[in-house]
Parts: sequence; structure tokens; C-alpha cells
Amino acid sequence: MIPVFLADDETLIRAALATMLDLEADLEVVDHVGSGEELLAVWRHRAAGEPAAVAVIDLQMPGIDGIETATQLQRLTPGAATLIVTSHGRPGYLKRALAAGVRGFLPKTTSAATLAEVIRTVHGGGRYVDPELAAEAISAGDTVLTAREADVLEYALDGSPVEDIARRAHLSPGTTRNYLSAAMAKLGVSNRYEAALRAREKGWI
Repeated sequence: MIPVFLADDETLIRAALATMLDLEADLEVVDHVGSGEELLAVWRHRAAGEPAAVAVIDLQMPGIDGIETATQLQRLTPGAATLIVTSHGRPGYLKRALAAGVRGFLPKTTSAATLAEVIRTVHGGGRYVDPELAAEAISAGDTVLTAREADVLEYALDGSPVEDIARRAHLSPGTTRNYLSAAMAKLGVSNRYEAALRAREKGWI
């Protein structure tokens, strides 16, 4: 049996996914939780006794996002099999995920059967990226932004003030301003909202 841990803040989707995966003869959903922090907690207490567990993680959740969750899982268990599912499949996210050691990256429109196959693939040490997302990432080119610069620009897209961006990114306002200023300089724009739009156009966030 392949032990599977799920993290998704949408309870109905998470429960349905757990039910569907449990129908697979070789998969067992050990636990499913609503945040990255909760996943890290159960992983510490339960995955140690579950050899070669697979974590299926939603990209955007309250608190730490899916990529940061995967990064921390790698610190707890080097080489951990992690898989991101998302309704926000932009190239910048894919590149960040792969850099973090994520083995699979799928849109939430993926069928349950495909997801089950990808879980088996990453459990066996392989990788899988949705072909359409991979093509978009290639066409977007390499980003000039650091991961943290991309994070704060993502939160700047809705016009939020610096204090709100800082809170959502778990940074101090001063550090947030520094990241925003650096991103604006790299993108050649005069304000954070323009920078966020430019980065979005380029597929970097």
C-alpha cells in the first residue's frame, strides 16, 4: 500500500478526493488536513512510520502555501514524494515547485484516475508535470524574480497595502518593501501594482 497524506483547505474537495483515492487498491489515505501547518504536524507524527509516503498538497491555502509546505517536508524527510494540485497553474508556480523538489504538478481539473497514476509515479521516484503547464512554463522563460519577490508581487495583485502583503507573506513591512522595491527595479516600473501585472503577463507569478 502507498500511504497518502492530503492537504487542501476546501473541505468538500479534500474529503471527496480522499474517498476517491481510497477506492484504489494500492493507495491508502492516512490523513487529510486543511492547511500546510497541519500537514507538517501530522507528517512529523505519522509519516515517520509510513515508509515512502506521498503528500498531495493544494497550492494556495491559508498560512503557508503548498510550495513552502513541500519545502518544509523536504527538510523533515529529504527526498519526500510531494505532489502539488492547483487551480492556479501559472508557470511561475511550476518553476518554484520544481526548484523546491516537488515531483508532481497537476491542475485540479485532472481526473481521479490520472491523479492516482501520478501518485504511483512519484512514489516510485518519478516525476510528472501536466504537459500544458510545462509548455506554458517553457514559453514564459526564466524569471528575474526571486521566490520571495514573486510571493509579495502575487499578494500585491489585488492592490493590498504593504501591511497586508507583509502579513500574508509572513514578513515584516520593512522587508516586504525591500522585496517590492527590488522587483519594481527589475521590472522597470514605478509601483508595486504595475510590477505585479508585468510579472503576471510574463507568467512569473
